[in-house]
Amino acid sequence: MNAPTTATPTPAIAADAPNTKRKKALTVLSIVVLLGLAYGGFEYYGSRHSEETDNAYVQGNVVQITPQIGGTVTAILADDTDYVKAGQPLVQLDPADAKVALDQAEANLAQAVRQVRTLYANNGSLSAQVTLRESDIAKAQTEIARATDDLNRRQALSGNGAVSKEELNHAKSQLAAAQNAMAAAQAGVAAAREQLSSNQTLTEGTNVEGHPSVMAAAAKVREAYLALHRAALPAPVDGYVAKRTVQLGQRVAAGAPLMSIIPLNQLWVDANFKEVQLRNIRIGQPVTLTADLYGKKMEYKGTVAGLGAGTGAAFSLLPAQNATGNWIKVVQRVPVRVALDAEQLAKNPLRVGLSMEATVDVTDQSGKSLADAPRTASSVQTEVYSALDGQAGNEVKRVIAANLGHSAPRAASHAVAHAAAPATLVQAN
Repeated sequence: MNAPTTATPTPAIAADAPNTKRKKALTVLSIVVLLGLAYGGFEYYGSRHSEETDNAYVQGNVVQITPQIGGTVTAILADDTDYVKAGQPLVQLDPADAKVALDQAEANLAQAVRQVRTLYANNGSLSAQVTLRESDIAKAQTEIARATDDLNRRQALSGNGAVSKEELNHAKSQLAAAQNAMAAAQAGVAAAREQLSSNQTLTEGTNVEGHPSVMAAAAKVREAYLALHRAALPAPVDGYVAKRTVQLGQRVAAGAPLMSIIPLNQLWVDANFKEVQLRNIRIGQPVTLTADLYGKKMEYKGTVAGLGAGTGAAFSLLPAQNATGNWIKVVQRVPVRVALDAEQLAKNPLRVGLSMEATVDVTDQSGKSLADAPRTASSVQTEVYSALDGQAGNEVKRVIAANLGHSAPRAASHAVAHAAAPATLVQAN
């Protein structure tokens, strides 16, 4: 029986196997090197035209609602997450004390107006007194002239005994009495003129409405009117209620924070870039942002609005003491404010505090690194409180007109702003 034969490998095939593996390894290594070079080149050239950070957060105006007067909370008309319009009442305080103060101030103003009217009326009566006293002088002058004539006639006749000595003395007495009456009349005129001058000093150069006494009383009415209507706390801007801490029946002091209003149409992004990234960032450069809320598919278009004046560590509650011996260098970050596109923000609203990723295109470096003028769009204001001053002025005019004898429609001075407000919200936090 023949023995089995064993196949002997061909030397050429055995030599090709290591070469094939080596070629595959070199190919993979070449691909990896090329990919690394490509990525490195992209990063090098791409980073020259952009700066990016994931240390960016949405910021906005957090408008605190604080009372201008103290009082007890009688109604809470808005709660967390509610959308409110500017001027809408949010919290109502007890207006009883303020109403009493306004009634007292209006009574004092009415009394002041009537007293000043009396001063003006006294000018006429005192002027008539001066005229009356001047007529007394004329009468006294007539009496003196007549008594003088009588005395002269009697003195001429006294030499031949036609007039007795007693009659002559009587004529002298009449002349002395007329002269005394003249002196009294002159003193009366002087006194009347002094009284008229004194009263005119209190009224000259002004009218009843502009008299100092009336103006002082009117200021008290304005103060009391404002205090009464400040018992209703309105929303200064359109926005959403957040951080409500006030409770029904709570006694609050002036300036105590009760809740906050956040206008979500006035948001921006603070992108905190490292200090080494700031050398090419300029105001006006375009910014691309993405929010963790919407993911990479939603990109916001923004613009660099300004660079912070200091690092975050410099403005922290406990700033770093770098002059101490225990010092470790830490790369600092500076907040860069990025303005958002209003239309994109309206379609895809954000919230304060959300995380963002920001990439700044630094290709165009013609802008400034620091602003040299305030931005017009950065002004924030409200007209909610300005209307009260005009209403207070109208209330003062009404009280003055009523006490001057003029007819004036009564304003709704004691109407509280919550008359048409919705039902009170009473709930625990």
